[in-house]
Amino acid sequence: MKYITFAVPSYNSQDYMEHCINSLLKGGEDVEIIIVNDGSKDNTKKIADKYAKEYPSIVKAVHKENGGHGSGVNKGLELATGLYYKVVDSDDWVDENALKKALETIKKLHKEKKDVDMMVVNYVYEKGDKQKVISYEGTLPENKVFTWDEVGRFKTGQYLLMHSVLYNTEFLRGTGIKLPEHTFYVDNIFVYYPLPHIKTMYYLNVDFYRYFIGREDQSVNEQTMIKRIDQQIFVTKTMIDFFNPYDYWETNKKCAKYLIHYIDIMMSVSTILMQVSNTEENMEKKKELWAYLKEKNSKLYKTCKISVSGLSNLPKFISIPGYRIAQKIYKFN
Repeated sequence: MKYITFAVPSYNSQDYMEHCINSLLKGGEDVEIIIVNDGSKDNTKKIADKYAKEYPSIVKAVHKENGGHGSGVNKGLELATGLYYKVVDSDDWVDENALKKALETIKKLHKEKKDVDMMVVNYVYEKGDKQKVISYEGTLPENKVFTWDEVGRFKTGQYLLMHSVLYNTEFLRGTGIKLPEHTFYVDNIFVYYPLPHIKTMYYLNVDFYRYFIGREDQSVNEQTMIKRIDQQIFVTKTMIDFFNPYDYWETNKKCAKYLIHYIDIMMSVSTILMQVSNTEENMEKKKELWAYLKEKNSKLYKTCKISVSGLSNLPKFISIPGYRIAQKIYKFN
């Protein structure tokens, strides 16, 4: 049985994908690794085929036309046979000891017939010789199956990312999720869309995912994000359109609060990037985005205006220094 399927969307990844795959192979026969070569023009295909040949019972190499990161995630989910589904970007890696602990926990839960919809682990920003661990200690109950009712208040900088979640494969398929193709930043959709469907969770307090930061062409590089601001805005609007968080307020208040928190963060990121860019065009896009939120969900708009994203919408001489301080603290780009 495969307990975790790791999907590795790969595009022109020849320079770093082997480090990623080698870290996943530490899971042995308990894991499945699906390398999705997304129309690469370098040696990504050759490297993927090499691993598939060398580890035929663990590694699958899939070659497809370029469709973007979301397309690779979709393909991995389509082919996954593991109990849980985890996306690992080809320039990132996982910690060997944390992987072994996660597998031990998953096996134990499965044996006790306590499979959960979502497992949460810590991730680590890796930026040169500097590291910043993002954990959920004090917010999520540890080493037990829990529900939304037991979730605490998420602290600043402490929100769920693709790096920190493992979804039950059949649960995730059941949500009907399908990420947009040829679009960056869809990892936010991957985390956000399933949240209202989640009934059970488990938090394992281990530093599992190592998130590499620092390549100039990386999608989360500040200047790259500014150049791709239209895609950030598209993803933010898509998430606004999915559902109204307040619809869950009476039945699942903790989940509703987190959904609101997530939209607030998305609005903040989009807003501050347009502030930093300091172009007339992006200032107009910023106004349009806030107008869009107001039209689609006036209650959510009012909440965001007085929260984190509202602070990012303050005059530039206030909001940008605050953003720079957060950069230094949380090492996010």
